[in-house]
Amino acid sequence: MNKIVIMVALALFITATAISASAQGTTPAKPADKPAYDADLAKKLGADERGMKLYVFVILKRGLKKIDDAKIRQDLINGHMTNIGRLADEGKLVLAGPFEGKQDMRGIYIFDVPTIDEAKLLVDTDPAVKGGLFDVEYYQWYVSAAINELPQIHKRLQKPKAAQ
Repeated sequence: MNKIVIMVALALFITATAISASAQGTTPAKPADKPAYDADLAKKLGADERGMKLYVFVILKRGLKKIDDAKIRQDLINGHMTNIGRLADEGKLVLAGPFEGKQDMRGIYIFDVPTIDEAKLLVDTDPAVKGGLFDVEYYQWYVSAAINELPQIHKRLQKPKAAQ
């Protein structure tokens, strides 16, 4: 489990660095380059002197409850997706996504909150968690505050839905 968390953390850090540089129309800095410190950006993102910040990393696992009714299961997933959108719009959810495959780990949340207790309050609003479809594990995660920029960058990458 710890190896997976470390691999995800490393992948997110590399992705955030590349996306941030790309969004600015630059290439990632070479090791010899020393980018200029941006105090305004650091303050906006809540970064400490290392450019880091405390988040809560949540792993969604297959729940213990067996839900055979397809309509109930779909309603829980629909509520789950609606809840993800609401939390993202509120700025509490920085990143979420499923894992591919049939393993027990189903997906992740990264919350822009410093404590597990705060993250638990947010996760408790997820119908799929409340309904037993998912179980959760919580970890405090000290990582680059740059990941707060991902939701805004993502909006520029996501094609708009066709008018209905």
